[in-house]
Amino acid sequence: MISSVPRPVVLPANQPRQFYRGGSAIAELRGVGDDRDSDDRDWGPEDWVASTTTRFGQQEAGLSRLPDGSLLRDAVRAAPQEWLGAEHVADFGDSTALLVKLLDAGQRLPVHCHPSDAFAQQHLGSRFGKTEAWIVVGTSGANPVVYLGFREDVAPEAVAHWVRTQDSSALLGSLNEIPVRAGDTVHVPAGTPHAIGAGVFIVELQQPTDFSVTLEWQGFLADAESAFLGMDRETALRTVNRSGFGDSALASLVKHTAEQSGPRVPLLAEEAAEFFLADRLHGSVELEPSFGVLVVLDGSGRLTAQGESLGLRRGQTVVVPHSAGAPALDGDLTVVHCRPPKKP
Repeated sequence: MISSVPRPVVLPANQPRQFYRGGSAIAELRGVGDDRDSDDRDWGPEDWVASTTTRFGQQEAGLSRLPDGSLLRDAVRAAPQEWLGAEHVADFGDSTALLVKLLDAGQRLPVHCHPSDAFAQQHLGSRFGKTEAWIVVGTSGANPVVYLGFREDVAPEAVAHWVRTQDSSALLGSLNEIPVRAGDTVHVPAGTPHAIGAGVFIVELQQPTDFSVTLEWQGFLADAESAFLGMDRETALRTVNRSGFGDSALASLVKHTAEQSGPRVPLLAEEAAEFFLADRLHGSVELEPSFGVLVVLDGSGRLTAQGESLGLRRGQTVVVPHSAGAPALDGDLTVVHCRPPKKP
């Protein structure tokens, strides 16, 4: 039976199989090391945390389970105001309006983009598109980079030609290449062509869908049909923002927070706030009432809510319901706190 009074809970790993390699950084963070089968590490590059979202076209893959084996999605649907709060339910119904992932790119991801809310409503029957943001929590290799937006305006005919001929060099070469290190954050508006380079480990926040238009599918996906979300290529390519991203645009999307300290460090670009919120928390901090996700990056401590205490340690992920009130973190902890948007 699903409890009507949800409490903060540590979640088990949730790594639906993906088409690309990675996952060793997730295993290391979680402290499972060689206890896991190597194939799982190689093909578990994403851990979907507190997910009420399924993989595109799937019935259950991607959904998080609570420790008792029940689906978090079902628990939220059974008690939305307790999990999400009355104001959130008034705005978003029983949707958490948030998907959080740990993503460890063991290889470069393909160039792809995501639909906007308006496009998703018109063509995919969804209230949400897929704006996302990356919080870099680790890197490996000599040149950890991400790719974000075209450097210059690109004609629709050029994009269509690159996709039709699968010209990976032209696609990747047209994008801004951005070196990253732990503490950097990148906001990725819907429509922006992008890719994540090998060796980049992130906490990813996104709108709660699995919509990707894969521009560079050859060598990654089985065929072109799976690249366009069931749409024809011409329609799918309407999702692409072909505008050039100059220095000022990139500066508004990329933040460098590694040198910032204090109990609470806001992590994301200002324009991300209408989609999701994220802070890096250190030591003793009180959280405001909200549905949220905690990713413990380092240390150990406790989360106390409504008189009950939950022990925390590095590598754990926690879902926090609105009914927890104003929980308090204590101890030698570094935590990423992810939350859905607030309507102004």
